Amino acid sequence: MELSERKLKILQAIIYDFVKTAEPVGSRTLSKNYDLGISPATIRNEMSDLEDMGYLSHPHTSSGRIPSEKAYRLYVDQMMDKRELTDMQKNAITARLHSNVTEIENLVERAAQILSEMTNLTAFAMTPRRDEDVLSYVNLLPVDEKTVVLMIVSQSGKVSNTALRLRKPVTQETLNFLSKHMTYNYKGKTISEALTLDIIETVKEDAESMAMYEETVVPSFVKTLEDMLNVNLYMDGYTNIFSLPEYNDMDKARTFIEMINRKEEFTQKLIGRDDGVIVTIGNENQDESMSDYSLVTATYHVNGKQVGKIGVIGPTRMKYSEVTSVMEFLTDNISQAFKLTEGDDDE
Repeated sequence: MELSERKLKILQAIIYDFVKTAEPVGSRTLSKNYDLGISPATIRNEMSDLEDMGYLSHPHTSSGRIPSEKAYRLYVDQMMDKRELTDMQKNAITARLHSNVTEIENLVERAAQILSEMTNLTAFAMTPRRDEDVLSYVNLLPVDEKTVVLMIVSQSGKVSNTALRLRKPVTQETLNFLSKHMTYNYKGKTISEALTLDIIETVKEDAESMAMYEETVVPSFVKTLEDMLNVNLYMDGYTNIFSLPEYNDMDKARTFIEMINRKEEFTQKLIGRDDGVIVTIGNENQDESMSDYSLVTATYHVNGKQVGKIGVIGPTRMKYSEVTSVMEFLTDNISQAFKLTEGDDDE
């Protein structure tokens, strides 16, 4: 059943007031503070209808109503006005995000800090999903006679360096051969694809290279690829929840902290989420441990490929418009900062 324009206005006012005050909203408050053009008695009748329809609930200790998950879902999908950040906010975010940052891990960690500060929620940022990351090139660089550095560079901007100690000296010619050969075989492949290939098979034609390759390079190459598969999750603003009335109950606060501290479990919940800005509210999270929370995530991209996520988790009483606006601006900036050109890939 579709809501009338009047019911929508009343519901929107209730959501706005409750998000701002965390107090149940009564008809007198709506009549006094919002220009609805109807009497308190009519507002009460409409609120009763909205409660019957599942959009409001009625706390036992108050005569006012609070929004349900169904109400927040309708708000996010149909009623939420996009909040435009001010030029001052945009400039401040850009300056902080790009100051002395050269690695994507540093950038996304800082993004989590900024997001936490601007939303007063617990924020997180994930480094690129390595199983979807694509390799750009492989290089073997000499350090001394028996030490080389294995460098693997991905299209997302990730650079992984591993020092290898050899049993005997190796020539620059051998290193060049292996570097070119490995780049030829693995450029353009995802890390998962590279791990499924027969790595030994690719260098059969050169005996000297093969000996060093099989003994030293292959194990390190495989180990480095596997390490690149691991997703780093940065979190910030753990203590922000203590400023929210929902967590005045220490048991609730402790439960929240314990949940987000199980980082492996939390990371797995994030990995499967869709691209774009995604808002899941309460039971929509399909996880009993998250049934009291809202989770908002946004993806950032490099060269058009999805490589990671940022987001916030907090109570269902959340400033969704403000949160999503900050996240969209942050993801755009992360993507721009690590936009790689085709020329960079070929170097």
